[in-house]
Amino acid sequence: MYEISPTLRQYLYHFDRLRDIPRVYSELRRFTGAFPYEDPKGRETLWMSVMYPPEVIEELRPRLIKIYSELKIGRDVAVEHEHLKVDRIDFGDFGNSKPFRIRVTNLFNDNSDYFYVKQADASRIYGLELEHILSPNRINYMVKGNTLIEEHIAGVPGDAFLRDHLPKPDMNKVRIAKEFTKFTERSFIRLLGDMRSVNYVVDITPDFEEVQYRVRAIDFDQQSYEGNGNIYLAFRFNSNRPITKMAFSVLNRKSIDQYVNEEHAQMARRAKVESTRLRALLGIMRREQIAPDANVRTLALELDRMHGTKDFTDCTSMGELTAEHISLMLGV
Repeated sequence: MYEISPTLRQYLYHFDRLRDIPRVYSELRRFTGAFPYEDPKGRETLWMSVMYPPEVIEELRPRLIKIYSELKIGRDVAVEHEHLKVDRIDFGDFGNSKPFRIRVTNLFNDNSDYFYVKQADASRIYGLELEHILSPNRINYMVKGNTLIEEHIAGVPGDAFLRDHLPKPDMNKVRIAKEFTKFTERSFIRLLGDMRSVNYVVDITPDFEEVQYRVRAIDFDQQSYEGNGNIYLAFRFNSNRPITKMAFSVLNRKSIDQYVNEEHAQMARRAKVESTRLRALLGIMRREQIAPDANVRTLALELDRMHGTKDFTDCTSMGELTAEHISLMLGV
């Protein structure tokens, strides 16, 4: 865990990420019981549904609804949302953020939505911001003190997709291989690590002729942290082996190069459109410690080896490595 510095908080304030919302993370830790949460098919997950004393949940509910309204509407509203109900709170005892997942249900139509309450961590903030700036996906999150609020990213969890969808005979293997190739490249360029199958989702969208896929990262705490270069290559993980093997079987080298070049061009355009924001973020990131010095030195050697250069030798922080890598790969 790395604290959010005053300079980074100033950046978050400027770009409307700091919000006047209740700080609830510590209060959410006051649960008195928990039981394993199972998915709709009865399979056990990494989450636990938690229970609270009546007086604690009565105190938490209006504060959580206020946060949800702020996240969705973008401002504090005077209207009471009596039709919204917090009907389940799940806790994940994993990662460095120890997240809570809040389910909010609209009592008028029984439609449910989710958001996440996590410990605020500088590494995750940098990851969220780089995703917002450089990826095709917009990221909605808010920060107050040590509380980080993230919007739910919809999609089929990567492990479930590989288990339940990939083997289907009607799966368009070329399209999903293309998207996974672009996702791997996107993660590598901005040095987002640990994209195992549980750390991304697959957004499936029916199109007028075929189904479209988009692979989206959902976990950002391994932004520019590890010294091992392979951590930043999604296809290196054993859990991604089925889709990696399939991608190499349906795509030739020229197709892979085409999709990689497409991703470079698209990311470069986004970087130019958001050049002021990106420069401000990387400028702060350069000056802060978000990884051990040993990891910085090791990753610099790894990146020089991967690219056949000596551009990273003089980098002294993960922020400098990230900025240099983005510049080298995108030419911005």
